[in-house]
This record gives sequence, structure tokens and C-alpha cells, in this order.
Amino acid sequence: MADYETPELSSDDGLVDVPALVPDTMVGKGPYISKPEFQEGMNFPSDIEQDEDGNWSLIPNWKEEALNKLDDLRGRYRSLQVYLDICVKCGACTDKCHYYIGTSDPKNMPVARQDLLRKVYRRYFTFAGKYFPKLVGAVDLTEEVVDDWYNYYHQCSQCRRCSVFCPYGIDTAEVSMAAREILNHIGRGQKYCTEIMGKVYKIGNNLGLPQAALADTLEGLEEDIEDETGVPVKLPLDQHGADILLITPSADFFAEPHVDGLMGYAKVFHELGLSWTLSSYASEGANFGMFIGSYENMRKISMRIRKAAQDLGVKRIVFGECGHAWRVAYSFLNTLAGPFDFLDQRYPVPQHVLEITWPALRDGKLNIDKSRNDDMTLTFHDSCNVARGSRMGEEEGGQFDVPRNVIKAVCNNYVDMPADTTKDATFCCGGGGGILTDDLMDIRVKGAQPRMQALKHVTDNHGVTHMAAICAICKSQFTKVIPYYGFTMDQIVSVHQLVSSALILTGQVDEDEDGE
Repeated sequence: MADYETPELSSDDGLVDVPALVPDTMVGKGPYISKPEFQEGMNFPSDIEQDEDGNWSLIPNWKEEALNKLDDLRGRYRSLQVYLDICVKCGACTDKCHYYIGTSDPKNMPVARQDLLRKVYRRYFTFAGKYFPKLVGAVDLTEEVVDDWYNYYHQCSQCRRCSVFCPYGIDTAEVSMAAREILNHIGRGQKYCTEIMGKVYKIGNNLGLPQAALADTLEGLEEDIEDETGVPVKLPLDQHGADILLITPSADFFAEPHVDGLMGYAKVFHELGLSWTLSSYASEGANFGMFIGSYENMRKISMRIRKAAQDLGVKRIVFGECGHAWRVAYSFLNTLAGPFDFLDQRYPVPQHVLEITWPALRDGKLNIDKSRNDDMTLTFHDSCNVARGSRMGEEEGGQFDVPRNVIKAVCNNYVDMPADTTKDATFCCGGGGGILTDDLMDIRVKGAQPRMQALKHVTDNHGVTHMAAICAICKSQFTKVIPYYGFTMDQIVSVHQLVSSALILTGQVDEDEDGE
């Protein structure tokens, strides 16, 4: 592991004490900057140059373009205008951000981070800011301000925990998204996000995994399932006329524990006799357009899903375990890429895979042996975008209850983390919002502290051995950062991995039963 300063886990109640302020602890250059070719792929300005020290310039007319974009966004999204105007700096959000808790940097307080943009907004778009700037804390837009934006707006995972506690309901994530959208248009795009979206547009998934490689991967998983169970479970690809199009994060195709979740979906679909397929054209559930604040790019990615559904003639669209994929699907898919009037209207558009698995478990349609998971005592991490940006199932709060119901239906041993760290108050994993990149490992490690503290509490006091999650980014983040806190990578599991382990397929013959 790289050498990062890891915060200590200390309190007894599962909560981290609010730190004392230590200004400028996270001052820096921010993540790697998007190169011109990546900018062009997003239809962002690309007239930037790199000097001999490796520093990238802004576009020539950057200040004018930045203010024009801010004006455009506040007019297009009236909520943003409201959020920029109504904050009274009451302080309710100050200690709610995992990055502030982990870094002690006051600019990582949500109110302070959003004020980086608000000060510029006041200077150019309010009467008081234009004529009495010092009285209202307004500042001129300078390159130094842009540098602060780029650094600190990439220390926000857009998790929206601060918004839960804001008495005015200010969605700080929307401010962060707006700031990143402005940065995109002046030559400060983030390499990680733009490069990934370029792969989606070119090939269909974040990994740049072509159709032949994807097909080979799925065939390998089919062989693994048959070797394990003796049952030929298929993972179909580009199957025209299938009922269900499964849209899942591309991490499910290769990484642990994600791939175990994909095999769990396949087993459930097989046992329920469902007709389904994946698409090589739209083989990615993630939508990084949200992370960079670009609804145009969100729509472009969403339209790939629509086209795949139409081309394959499916009746339903089902999303796998990915937090922001489900948030974009649940909250935006119909408006970005609808209407989906060509689908079977008897089913929600879209559905989450858990909305298939839970009713089947509840109604006894799956043969479950819970003892197959008795080597684990589980807890569950509520992923931010699921918890605070979506719903699931037919009942209010289903996004909290359905995953837990599934876990409890396939496991005998389950413990929740402390209430102030779960459900709509859940702490972010620390790697969401476009931060899941190695050049931001320092902030990722520090941002994970509140969740690690809650995990340590249930580990020490209730014997928890594993934490389940339903988000690809959460799983990837945790497997990378939990060793810094004394845990091991294999303690993170997929929810459908647990289902897969407990599910006994019709005709199943376990390896140890057939003499092999």
C-alpha cells in the first residue's frame, strides 16, 4: 500500500468526533486534467496547452466563458439559482461531510465548499456583489479561484448527506456539479471521468471492453457456474427478443466481489425462468455524465440504453448493483431518454434487480439454504445515490428495506451499523462522484473514515465479519481503502453474491457431493 496518513478510529459509539479546523490540509492541484482529445470527445473546449512543467493552461477566453456558463446554468436550472441565493450559513451542514471529518480542512465543509462558487456568483450576478463586494464576501474570478474550484470540487463525492441536514434543503451536490460543468468549459475537465465516458461512446462500457472480450468473459462465468453447480446457467449477450435487458456496471464483468454478484443475477433469472440478455452496445450501467455535471452527456449515455432496448426488442430494463447508475435510471432515465412506451407497461421503467429478487424470495420461489452463508456475520452499507436519490419497491423507504430484506432472507447473521450512519444519514464510501481514481487516493482514504468507524464498531461489538453493498463504486472503493484501517479486501461482498451462495438451483449438484 502507498503511504497515506490514515485517520485513527477511536470513538466507542461508531461515530467520529468532529475534528478541529486545520486550514489548507488538502490544498493541491486536484486530479489529473483532461487532455484535449478527451475534451473534444465530450464536446468541451479543447484549446489548452501544456507547459514544460506539465501544467495545463485554461482556454484563451476562460473568464468570459466561465461566467457565461454560470449564467446559463442558473437560468436553465432554477434550483441552482435558489441554492446560490438562500444559504444563511447556519452551520447545520458543517460537520456532515465525510471529507471534512477525515481531513479537518474547513474548505471541505459543505457550506465553505459551495461558497467558493457562491462568492463569484455574488460578484457578477447580484447588485450588492457588483457594488459592495466586500460587504457580502464577493470575490473576483481569478486563476487562483479556478485552481481552488478544481481542487476542492473534486473533494466532493456529491453524496448529498449535507442536504439531509440542511434546514433549507440546499442540494450541495448540484452546486458541485455546476462548478464542474463550468470547469469543463474552460479547460479544466477531469481526465478520469472524460476518458471513461469516451470509452462508453466508442465501445459501450467504462473499461473499453469490446464485444468479443465481453462474450468470452461471459462464457467463462457460465463455465464457472456449471462447474460449481452442475447446472448450465446462461449469461446471454445481444439476444434479440429477450424479455429483459440487464444494464449493469462493467465492473461486474471482471472484478471481485462484483462478478460474484453478476453470477447471482444470472442464477436468479435462470431459476425464475426469465428471458434476459446483456447488450454489447450498452454494456455499462454507470453514467459519469452526472459526476461532471453534464446533463447533455448524461442523456447521450442514457440514449445508448434506449437504443439497445429498441434494437433487441426487449420488454423490460433492469439495472444491476450500481448506486449512481440506479439514481440516474430512477430519477432521470425517463426524462433523459423517454418515453419508453415500447416496453411492457406492466413493469416499472426501469427496475432494479433487487425488485425481482426480493419478491421471489418473499414468495418462496427460490430454494434458499441460509446456512451456506453462516461463515459470515453481515452488515450493510447504504450507498449514497440509492439512499438519497432513488426509491426501490412499492413501499416508502424501500431503498433501505429491500436490500436488507434480501440479505436477511439468505443469511442468518445480520447486524446494522449505528443509526446515524445508515439509511438517509448514510456516510459515503469516500470514492463516489468521480473520485474513484488513484490520483485522489489521499482524499479517498481520509473520506472513508466515518464509514470505517461505523464498521469497526459493529465488528468489535457484534462480531461483524463482512459488509455488503449494492454499488460498484462502493465495492471498488472499500476493497482499496479498508486495508488502511486494518480490514481485508475480501470483507466486502455483493448482495447478490450472498444470494448466489444461498440459492440452490433446480438440479444442482455441489462439487463436494459429486465426488470432485
